[in-house]
Amino acid sequence: MDISVVIPLLNEEESLPELAAWISRVMNENDFSYEVLFIDDGSKDRSWQIIEELAAKNSFMKGIKFRRNYGKAAALSIGFDQAMGEVVITMDADLQDSPDEIPELYKMIKKDGFDLVSGWKKKRHDPFTKTIPTKFYNWSARRMSGIKLHDFNCGLKAYKNELVKSIEVYGEMHRYIPFLSKWAGFKMIGEKVVHHQKRKYGKTKYGLDRFYKGYLDLLTISFTTRFGKRPMHFFGLWGTLIFIAGFIIAGYLTFTKYFMHGVRMTDRPLFYFGLLAMVLGTQLFVAGFLGEMISRSSPDLNHYQVEKKSGI
Repeated sequence: MDISVVIPLLNEEESLPELAAWISRVMNENDFSYEVLFIDDGSKDRSWQIIEELAAKNSFMKGIKFRRNYGKAAALSIGFDQAMGEVVITMDADLQDSPDEIPELYKMIKKDGFDLVSGWKKKRHDPFTKTIPTKFYNWSARRMSGIKLHDFNCGLKAYKNELVKSIEVYGEMHRYIPFLSKWAGFKMIGEKVVHHQKRKYGKTKYGLDRFYKGYLDLLTISFTTRFGKRPMHFFGLWGTLIFIAGFIIAGYLTFTKYFMHGVRMTDRPLFYFGLLAMVLGTQLFVAGFLGEMISRSSPDLNHYQVEKKSGI
């Protein structure tokens, strides 16, 4: 099978028939073998009934329904697990992503050798209250990840099937799939300017909370990818440095008291800074040690991505 299209959705009953027809037209015009996976993330409208009708009429259209709303990352994770196509395309169900982009995205994966191609909504049809925070967020993501993408959160992306089977998407980490992919060893990450359309039906499902959640997730993934299997390298290093700083302060105060006839140690504010530094340094070191103990008991401790084998 050439392509799997994974579409997470929540309350998009109006757009589903039009989106399904649009995808089918593009696939048939380009003679692709394909499947469309609709992942219903706990919709309260008629979205699931429409998916069932589409699946009954078309064997290449399938659906999975969650009992409740788990979030976009969970929907993508299930879709990735079920996808059978050599190239996996993700897009939103609100008709703001154009299926006409699929042939070029497929070509960039199959012929140009990219592992992942992310869409870039260069001209957005969103209010400035959404576009300005998005630009700042993307700038931060580029700086922390080292990946030169303009639009990390674009829902329209293309992947090698091997890639989606090699990463774990959870929480709100769907925004950072390029980051996860790079850490998993898939470094051929490209970008394509895509057409962004105005929302035709309904209203956006995302509020302002996605921006602060996005930054918290960015910090989380930055830390876990670098130190997830070696927490002592972070906590132990900083704990040791802070403890040494506190110990030097304590040594200085002791010297001044007994050899320079200074004031009592407890009468000097510096004493409390030194004490705090030693306590904090010890706590960080212990946190690193406990982190190492936990990571050593992890079932995927020695799980590594193998690209090729020969003679085995």
